[in-house]
Amino acid sequence: MEFPSHVKTDNQLLFEEQVERPMPYETWKGAGLLGYVTFAIRALLLVLLLLFCVPFYYIWRMLRLPNPWPRWFLRAVSYICGARIRKMGTPIRRDVVLLANHLSWFDIPMLGGVNGTSFVSKEEIAHWPIVGWLCRLNNTIFISRQNRMGVADQINQLREALEECWAVTIFPEGTTTDGTMLLPFKAPLLAALNPPPPGLLVQPVYIDLGKYRGDVSWIGDETAPQNAWRLLSRPGSFKVDIHYLDPFDPRKYSDRKAIVAEARTRIQAALDASLSASQVVVPGV
Repeated sequence: MEFPSHVKTDNQLLFEEQVERPMPYETWKGAGLLGYVTFAIRALLLVLLLLFCVPFYYIWRMLRLPNPWPRWFLRAVSYICGARIRKMGTPIRRDVVLLANHLSWFDIPMLGGVNGTSFVSKEEIAHWPIVGWLCRLNNTIFISRQNRMGVADQINQLREALEECWAVTIFPEGTTTDGTMLLPFKAPLLAALNPPPPGLLVQPVYIDLGKYRGDVSWIGDETAPQNAWRLLSRPGSFKVDIHYLDPFDPRKYSDRKAIVAEARTRIQAALDASLSASQVVVPGV
């Protein structure tokens, strides 16, 4: 689709800005005094939050009570880091696989804070200091991209989680984007839905950062510490729309490829609508 010459998309504006200035992650050490102060305050609040929530998490677990603390913790993390989330649609909280587009590691606290979902994540994260431990507290399922022989075990782990009625989020793109496009969706783990557990639904989710895509997305050669620094040192807040799209019954589709194709079609439609709505008219051009 071509736009008139006086209309510019977010992608075009972002490209023009990048021509004139370096990518954000190239200047992550030059946040200025306000950036350092913002980072210090947020880091302190996150440490205090962790110290407050963890004891209650273990108390609830010892008492074998439904444990709300991971969701409350992730919701607070999102807010402290500046995310102001607007929930669009109705998230399903159990007996569901959520298939979402992927922009950053920060997708995890944002989504987990809304509906308490667990996640499927790459195995390397399990070995990250503190982060790996926190992921385990939220029942993260770790998978290895290199261990092709272990795919059956990974599918079994996912199936066991679904049989326990969890909400589980998968990022089928397998990596992050800048939010202006979708990569091909990968289907191997959806073999856990063959056949789907009774009552299970699939819900596509579209995370829309709008004009803040360039501030939050984790792309290029940026490292995890650099991206975390950039996010935590960023003054002010940013708006995020999380669209919980209409769920569908996976039993109505022939195989896992058809399931991810349907989810991708729905997310692509939401992405196209967002990009169309954010077209910018530049006066005098």
